[in-house]
Amino acid sequence: MAEVSARTVLWYMTFMGFIVNYMIRINLNITIVDMIVGHGADTAGNSTALANSSALAALPEIRERFSLERWFLDWANIPYEKEGFRWTGKQQGALLGSFFWAHWTLQIPGGILATKYGTKLIFGWANGIGVFCCFLIPIVSYSSYTGLIVLRVFQGWITGLAWPSMHVLTAKWIPPNERSKFVSAYLGSSVGVALFYPIFGYIIDWTCWEWVYYICGIVGTAWFIAWQFLVFDSPAEHPRIAESERRYIEKSLGASVQNTSPGPTPWLAIATSRPVWCNVVAQWGGIWGLFTLMTHAPTYFRLIHHWNIRATGFLSGLPHLMRMLFAYVFSVLADYLLRTDRLSRTNVRKLATFMCCGVKGLIVLALAYFGYNATAAILLVTVATMFHGAVSSGPLASMVDLSPNYAGIVLGVSGMIGGMPGFISPWIVGQLTNDNQTIEAWKNVFLISSAMLTGSGIIYVLFSESTLQPWNSGCHQLPDPGLKELQHLGASKEDEEEKKPLNPETSIDEVDKETKTNSEGNAK
Repeated sequence: MAEVSARTVLWYMTFMGFIVNYMIRINLNITIVDMIVGHGADTAGNSTALANSSALAALPEIRERFSLERWFLDWANIPYEKEGFRWTGKQQGALLGSFFWAHWTLQIPGGILATKYGTKLIFGWANGIGVFCCFLIPIVSYSSYTGLIVLRVFQGWITGLAWPSMHVLTAKWIPPNERSKFVSAYLGSSVGVALFYPIFGYIIDWTCWEWVYYICGIVGTAWFIAWQFLVFDSPAEHPRIAESERRYIEKSLGASVQNTSPGPTPWLAIATSRPVWCNVVAQWGGIWGLFTLMTHAPTYFRLIHHWNIRATGFLSGLPHLMRMLFAYVFSVLADYLLRTDRLSRTNVRKLATFMCCGVKGLIVLALAYFGYNATAAILLVTVATMFHGAVSSGPLASMVDLSPNYAGIVLGVSGMIGGMPGFISPWIVGQLTNDNQTIEAWKNVFLISSAMLTGSGIIYVLFSESTLQPWNSGCHQLPDPGLKELQHLGASKEDEEEKKPLNPETSIDEVDKETKTNSEGNAK
């Protein structure tokens, strides 16, 4: 039986890790539909329409369903809101956005901590603690709205370490021409949304919303245990990796990644780097569009198009499944274009960003004007989210291209600023739709998202680049002209190596032959 490579195991564990990460993020987005009085009905304007919906009328009442928390509260004679929570539209918007209020503050520390202590520790425990919080959400919800806000803020804050820490692992494990494909594992986040939105919808329909958090806790704990046993911070630390694979990875990475500390972090160079800021802008627009659709799709389909909870879960998850599939296909194309020298690395990243920001922005613009039609809304939301899958071959991969040694910190900078739409967008949506769940209100929501997406895509295409930056070595400027020529010569040789087909098995054989030849030469 063929031996499974360590990189393959790493891809699947990373993929599952991001599924768990997004499962934590999005569970409240759909449970809130069932948590409030009237099963998500808006108190003004839509109550009649929802009451007349046979699908909604068929849903069982909250008081008829069993949960451990309600059983305990009844047993202890502690009063609670049995019919559902009476949260206003603004309160719901605040609750949905609370995950991201402090999420951005640990983006840069996440990269720094992963560089110092390793991704295995930081990514694993960031997800692990977030998973533990899931077990607490139901009982805290019945206790206090403020308490729930605080718990969600903490959950978002601690999981803020996860994303930037992963780039440190990617830089140490993945050869340059395999990065687009490997970074597609980050889009496990999309599978998490696509998979768990429908599952959560059925769980709520069959039992109650509390069980969503039980399932999240159990699944997340299983992943956390597997992560601790199967993942290691570098090929050199992996006890079961084949020696040929380890040599292949190290040869492919060359001198662009330093296992020891590359020196003081070049903060000024990073802060004044045009390519870094282009990635920040692209992430800002992309995340604004992604989170607007991801966070509010359940509410939009439920209140505007009056789908029941099962259909809402399915329709909210489908776009993200398409996003993952598109990410994988586009990443294969991107790596092919790089390997065959059809496009430069910079132009491949620009093409991908044009797709995930520019094209998506135009589709969201169409959604603003044709969203009144249920079929058009489903199609446009699905296609728009699908095109965002190109982000794994665009800004996400570009950050590693710019600086493998500081990739986690660069992603942290990008995540700190680019992640702010995670809480700004829900606040704006809450203001626009509070007691105003109408097609016109949602049209304004989509117009704002379209402007953010299109604008960021244009800026990236015009001004970005994805070449190895001089400060990757820890230096703030290039040395004297003679050494600069040597650096360019080394970079040219590295580019030539990267353009060769990276069939792992063939390349590993070549490494073996080269090692054997060198050994014979030394013996002579």
